[in-house]
Amino acid sequence: MKNKGWLVVFSGTGLNLALGVLYAWSVFGKQFTESVESGGMGWTKTQSALPYTLAIGVFALVMIPAGRLQDRLGPRLVATAGALLTGLGLFVASFTTPQNMLPALIGFGVLAGSGFGLGYSAATPAAVKWFPPERKGLITGIVVSGFGLAPVYIAPLSRYLLDAHGLSGAFRILGVAFAVVTGLLCQFIVNPPAAPVVAGAPVAVAQGWRDMVRTPMFYLLYTQYVCAATAGLMIIGHLAKIVATQSGNALTVGYQFVALLAIFNASGRIVAGMVSDRIGRTRTIALVCLVQAVTMGLFSQLSSGAGFFVGAAAVGFCYGSCLSLFPSKTADQWGTKNFGLNYGILFTAWGVGGVFGPILAGLIADATGAYTMAYLISAGMLIVAASLSLVQEKLALRTA
Repeated sequence: MKNKGWLVVFSGTGLNLALGVLYAWSVFGKQFTESVESGGMGWTKTQSALPYTLAIGVFALVMIPAGRLQDRLGPRLVATAGALLTGLGLFVASFTTPQNMLPALIGFGVLAGSGFGLGYSAATPAAVKWFPPERKGLITGIVVSGFGLAPVYIAPLSRYLLDAHGLSGAFRILGVAFAVVTGLLCQFIVNPPAAPVVAGAPVAVAQGWRDMVRTPMFYLLYTQYVCAATAGLMIIGHLAKIVATQSGNALTVGYQFVALLAIFNASGRIVAGMVSDRIGRTRTIALVCLVQAVTMGLFSQLSSGAGFFVGAAAVGFCYGSCLSLFPSKTADQWGTKNFGLNYGILFTAWGVGGVFGPILAGLIADATGAYTMAYLISAGMLIVAASLSLVQEKLALRTA
């Protein structure tokens, strides 16, 4: 039983490792803003962010029905559908032209975005159910680390494919490879015959989504998630362009910082999961938000390679931590029986932040030539998020 559980964990991690192609968008986005003569599409920064932003929004919305489906039909079927849909979406995006943005919007934004939601919704709940409650943070962190780690290989691979085959060829190759590899991994993502229970271990009372949305805790967590996602996805979606802009085009290897951010994104998910198992989710969320607020407040000052190394590492670590902490907190608070649907609903907060953050950054950069105001707005939101942890602590004491 234990070995089978770890097989599910690593299969889910592998699936997320592929689904994380979403986080390599800044490499494609930068290429879209290049001139047609240079192999790009001649789009503005705001236009280049639209497929990515749409994918985030669809991803978040699909998580709700996907969560319900995986709770009812099992994770293998839902994950497989997500894998195939993502591969198809990348292939469709290959038909984008400078005059026609629709294939990118439909392919990457709608089809791949739906695939992300279906696959992501199935991987974590299945893995968590194989282990006792006190390991929830660690197991969640490992599984979701795959999604964060993906740009380590996808960013340089995408850059290579773009240079060798252009935008259309790169999307087609990734689409076919994605469908084959992830389709196989999904066959190992299954629920246990019966969730193991350790004697004396605390188990949250299973609650459905109607019970969840009636609690103040849900809205506190939702607000925190929006704030944290806004900052993280803003940087992830624009990092390659931010590096070029703030360095005065002295640094032309923004994709390397995308990969660096991904390493810390993945490590943050595992480390925060382990830490929160010891000191609690609420305190860990507060700490992460405060560190991220300071980072965003200083981000406009970065212009050198060393500065971007530290900045990308900090943003990646903090953002990744949240993607481990919020699902773990959901399982703690409302149980694992309806975890797929419950977390799917909370995950729409990530979608709100993901739509707001990249578009805000693109609009501000196009209007002012810099991202400074976007950083400061995000820093303020993160301070609010950290403050809400104090409200959560008091609420927990009153309901204990």
